[in-house]
Amino acid sequence: MRMGFGLIGLLLALAIVAVLAKKQMGATRAAVPPAVQGLPAPADGAAPATVRAQGQQMQQQVKQQMDALMQQPRPMPED
Repeated sequence: MRMGFGLIGLLLALAIVAVLAKKQMGATRAAVPPAVQGLPAPADGAAPATVRAQGQQMQQQVKQQMDALMQQPRPMPED
């Protein structure tokens, strides 16, 4: 009897984990955008850039933003 309850509990826990894993996999697929957000579309109507080109463009934008932030003076504490 005790072994039967243990087996039922184990199967129930396995079923719950399977349902949660299935939901999680479905949520990650739905959350992936079809294109990288924040990148402008090609103005000349050309085909969209490759993923590598989009990644490089995004890296360059981040670098430019970081350079601009590093140029700003840091507030000095009053002594």
